[in-house]
Amino acid sequence: MLFKISSAALRGIEAYLVDVEVDVGLGFPNYVTVGLPDTAVKESKERVRAALRNCGYELPARKITINLAPADRRKEGSSFDLPIALGLLADMGLFPGEKLKDYLFLGELALDGRLKPVRGALSAALLAQRAGFNGLVLPACCAREAALVRDLDVFGLESLTLVVRFLRGDERPEPVRIPPEELLRRPEHDADFKDVRGQFHVKRALEVAAAGGHNILLVGPPGAGKTMLARRVPTILPEMTFDEILEVTQVYSAAGLAPGEGAVVLRPFRAPHHTITDAGLIGGGLVPRPGEITLAHRGVLFLDEMPEFRRKVLEDLRQPLEEGRVTISRVNGSTVFPCGFMMVAAMNPCEDVFRGLAREAQECSDSERARYYARISGPLLDRVDILVEAPAVSFRDIVSRVEAETSEAIRARVGAARRRQEERLAGARTRGRRIYTNSQMNTREVKKHCPVDAESLRLLETAVTKLGLSARAYDRVLKVARTIADLAGEESIRSAHLSEAVQYRMMER
Repeated sequence: MLFKISSAALRGIEAYLVDVEVDVGLGFPNYVTVGLPDTAVKESKERVRAALRNCGYELPARKITINLAPADRRKEGSSFDLPIALGLLADMGLFPGEKLKDYLFLGELALDGRLKPVRGALSAALLAQRAGFNGLVLPACCAREAALVRDLDVFGLESLTLVVRFLRGDERPEPVRIPPEELLRRPEHDADFKDVRGQFHVKRALEVAAAGGHNILLVGPPGAGKTMLARRVPTILPEMTFDEILEVTQVYSAAGLAPGEGAVVLRPFRAPHHTITDAGLIGGGLVPRPGEITLAHRGVLFLDEMPEFRRKVLEDLRQPLEEGRVTISRVNGSTVFPCGFMMVAAMNPCEDVFRGLAREAQECSDSERARYYARISGPLLDRVDILVEAPAVSFRDIVSRVEAETSEAIRARVGAARRRQEERLAGARTRGRRIYTNSQMNTREVKKHCPVDAESLRLLETAVTKLGLSARAYDRVLKVARTIADLAGEESIRSAHLSEAVQYRMMER
């Protein structure tokens, strides 16, 4: 007899519908799985057989054929264990087969019948809502994550036996719900800008970067506090909206990194080591998985000791920085991952400081600096909006008892500036995506929202001539000036705002 159970598989971070067709018929006893299964799917035979036996059900000695449709897409993972087992149990008459049409099922089976976690529960829930299923049945440990999707009944169950009782109507557990107030209750950050001594102009540059979503590069000797400052950037970014929480949690769910609480409510901070590969940073694999830039979506990607990363890895960042998404192409098709992150990078003034041969930045000659900077290409530096020097912290600042400004106070100003940008850019789009911050503006939006007076135009001319700024860098100066004006609550860009923005490109010289 044939039974069809609906399940889901991942392509990138999106789920697509998979029909698990279970046919139990006459013939030589055999068990075969078709539909481009990977090794984990093929091994489900042994997991399902043992789970059924240990739950008190005996697999019939008949010809069993499992088909995963559409058959032209490669299936991976262990989430098909539950729907396969339910098809076999329906053939035994343990519950009405019609009940299987109402829900979408996914879950890995332990050998004792327990349901173990799977990747992509939130993506599957979004698919179930779009497809019009009555609900989603999955392991209990994934239920809170899937329950972020409103207007969908999510049933998190502990074992195969409980799923059978649910389908028979013996028990009907309450769908899992996440009250909105739980999402608003965010954990405290374990870092704060008030912990940082001195470096006032660097803090100001980071505030400007956070307000406009600009990429920033910090240059300074070891011990200047570059990493300490970078790790505190998420604490001054505005809190995520519900839609952003959904986006980020979907990414982490697809990567198998979703937290036990169900939702990622704090902005991500990713700091990959400089030995990372292209696939690790950008994403990739036979079946593409998200890389670090996607895991940093809506948050911060921190590249410490930027020149020490392989040049090809850094060059791969150029398109994602510009477009906010990355496309991974394989023989079987292309997968698009979101990567709307803010890049914070740090480096030493020259290689001698990095190796400990020089103690201060002043000991680096111009030629040594130029040679070290040459490890980062001009086109990549063009995509960095703010370059700022972080000098060594003075003894006076170290022992100072003056309380530094808190992250909460800075975040309030950043949030006000972001709201001004959202109002101004309402409805604006570039490359098919919404524009929320000044850093995302295209050339047309820059011309529209960043007009300058005659005095500012002369200042820009001098900057372009003296610093040799490219056309892209020219646009980025205007974007940063627009952000500085937003922080000041000004409607127009003034020469003071433009002067500060140009100052953030001085190191490029």
